[in-house]
Amino acid sequence: MNTRRGALPLSSVARILLAALAMGSLLLVPGNAPPTQAAEPQAAATGPSKYVGPGSCAASSCHGSVRPRNETRILQNEYSTWVTQDRHARSWQVLNNQVSKNIARILKLSKPAHEDPKCLACHALNPSAELRGRVLDMSDGVSCEQCHGPASNWLGPHTMKDWQHDKSVALGMIDLNNIADRTARCLVCHLGGIERDKFVDHELIAAGHPDLVFELDSFSAVMPRHWKEPLDKDPWIGARTWSIGQAVQLRESMKRLSNRARGNVWPEYSELDCFACHHALTRPEDSWRLVEDGYYRRRRVGDVPYNSSRFAVFRQLIQSVDKDASSRLEAEYGKVTAQMSSLNPNRDEIVASAARVAEISDGLAKRFTTMSYDQATTVRLMKAIAGDADNISMQGARVAEQATMAIDSLFAAYTRNGGSNAEAKAAINGLYQQLENPTAYNAPRFAEALRRVGAAVR
Repeated sequence: MNTRRGALPLSSVARILLAALAMGSLLLVPGNAPPTQAAEPQAAATGPSKYVGPGSCAASSCHGSVRPRNETRILQNEYSTWVTQDRHARSWQVLNNQVSKNIARILKLSKPAHEDPKCLACHALNPSAELRGRVLDMSDGVSCEQCHGPASNWLGPHTMKDWQHDKSVALGMIDLNNIADRTARCLVCHLGGIERDKFVDHELIAAGHPDLVFELDSFSAVMPRHWKEPLDKDPWIGARTWSIGQAVQLRESMKRLSNRARGNVWPEYSELDCFACHHALTRPEDSWRLVEDGYYRRRRVGDVPYNSSRFAVFRQLIQSVDKDASSRLEAEYGKVTAQMSSLNPNRDEIVASAARVAEISDGLAKRFTTMSYDQATTVRLMKAIAGDADNISMQGARVAEQATMAIDSLFAAYTRNGGSNAEAKAAINGLYQQLENPTAYNAPRFAEALRRVGAAVR
């Protein structure tokens, strides 16, 4: 089976991407409806916009065309792509499989998974009763309004000729043209814990739910996309999407951590590196965790490390862009890591440091929106990530996954803009192969594979 950019092996990263797509929510089409004249456009409502379901978008003259339209800025086949190819459309169906039934049984849920609000929060469009404009079918899964926002106020007007996108936004549409807002919308489910009812904690993971892993550009590529990328205006949109996505993911992860630090369950083990405990056991002399010096460099032996996947790779970009912000972020994030990797993390100190990390990350996300990207910048970033192979690899499988997806996203932008390097592509495939079985992840071998990527990129 192919993964995202080409004929890559079906690695654990690919499985994680596919499982997460099936289990949760990603972005949908950024933009507004086709500029056609509605026969009788309804007036914009003045009350709160309500959810009306994906059927409202399905007409062939709206977003349900079989073939894409290239002569307009809207493809008009967005609904068709979603319903036939996008795993979001089948996210509710997942709740009927045996794994989900087992999770419901183990958690002793009061209802089957496909009816329980705990599961429906991310697996279906399930707003409160007062926000339903009509009866919604849970089997539609994660549909248009899950990402675009409730449509009743702008659904009719946005079909009018010369209707502007900002008018729809003013009436409640979520602006997914904004990459930072798009990322935040994805992370509501793909990170969880930001909104009260959408979360995956250690209890859910222990019951069988996949851990939450996310990278915006990689996940967008395997949806598949049902929108036009503005390559004519921004040929380096892939690199920009990765950069902004990383900054927003770090920001939102700090918000989640703060929420959990203020909660009833502490520490919340899903914030830690799962595979530090859940890994294949071997003889002590054969265990890289016990043989390599770097694994216990930053913490007491026996304490479980914090999951640093949302910073360990992203830090290479920050260091190349803003030394001052990098220094401040390293200091504050170091405090978070030190506390979270201790036996009894201090809630108040974590909340304070996490807030400062979130603030710096937010500023970086805005900066990356207007930053210039080119071939030299992209190659430099790939080499910087590969050059940190020993440090990245020692932080575990989750960090290695982020490094692999980062290199892959940056390499895709590189090749899209004229770069060609079969040796580097083969080396990136080798990274995926190192992640086939995360419980058997081997840091020295991954570091070697990552160094091969660095040597191949030029």
